Amino acid sequence: MTQQAKRLLLDNDSLLTGKESNMLQKTKRFLFDNGPLLTTIVIFILLYLAGGWMYPAMQKPQVFFNLFINQASLLIVSIGMTLVILTKGIDLSVAGVIALTTAASAALLANGVSPFVVMPLMLVMGIAFGFTQGWIIHFFKVEPFIVTLMGLFFARGMAYIITLSSLTITDPFYRSLALTKVPIPLFEKAYLYIPSFVGPVLLVVAFYLCYFTRFGRMVYAIGNNEQSALLMGFPVARTKLLVYAFGGFCSALGGIVFSISLLSGYGGYAPGMELDAIASAVIGGTMLTGGVGNVIGTLFGVLINGTIVSILQFNGTLSSWWTRIGVGVLTLIFLGIQSLFYMRKKHS
Repeated sequence: MTQQAKRLLLDNDSLLTGKESNMLQKTKRFLFDNGPLLTTIVIFILLYLAGGWMYPAMQKPQVFFNLFINQASLLIVSIGMTLVILTKGIDLSVAGVIALTTAASAALLANGVSPFVVMPLMLVMGIAFGFTQGWIIHFFKVEPFIVTLMGLFFARGMAYIITLSSLTITDPFYRSLALTKVPIPLFEKAYLYIPSFVGPVLLVVAFYLCYFTRFGRMVYAIGNNEQSALLMGFPVARTKLLVYAFGGFCSALGGIVFSISLLSGYGGYAPGMELDAIASAVIGGTMLTGGVGNVIGTLFGVLINGTIVSILQFNGTLSSWWTRIGVGVLTLIFLGIQSLFYMRKKHS
């Protein structure tokens, strides 16, 4: 073999080694950047498989689709919560707005108001509620925790003013939405209800907003460093107001879905759902310090919550409080995982 041929072989080997090294570096970077999300997905899969192994009835496709039926409202409000947390905020009012929406919807429908008026009216109320909270938080420099906690009390109080007992919804349109089954292709006897599609559609919209619009880039910029975003001329005030308005919209939308699912309205509905929404976002990889996370992870956080509930239901002997224990433990674990990834990223 000539010297020229040897040099050519060495150059080719070097080029291949360089390409492999570059690909390896990109793979490591992808795994590192998406570590919390991938961890969430893996835990959901393992948890669901473990449930199917312990209780063979969980292997039926309908059990999986029931997660979207039973967690429909939680998925919706968790998406709104994720965007709020990404801006380094928090919204504790979501459960109160859900309760207020169900009570107000039931009362208006009982008085003969058209559902095609009630639904838009509830959404406008939610947007206005969230916008007002965002306005107080930003312009009066009050901590989001305090403002939204007061919002929770106010919304629940207003719901109880409307009715002290559960109001049944008999409207034909609401009943048709609640009882119409939509068959799932390729899965025999599997189905979803119409309200169950609202969350996944909203998820796609929120994903597009976060990753393919200027608004999404502003959300992440504010969460990473609000002062830097201000110095760079970003519309911080407008973005934060829109985020809280979107959170209010999600809460009201979740309330509409909740009222359709139960065909009733009551001020005591959705107790603690604000904490479930925060936990779902955190388990999904969204950091409470802002600027890190995505709505896809939130979806799997909600599914993990629902899977724990399903396992307890199939067991039949354990208290429902084990759901809280399981979600609490997972939330602490994911906070630790996030801190680990954040520290490694900071030093890399």
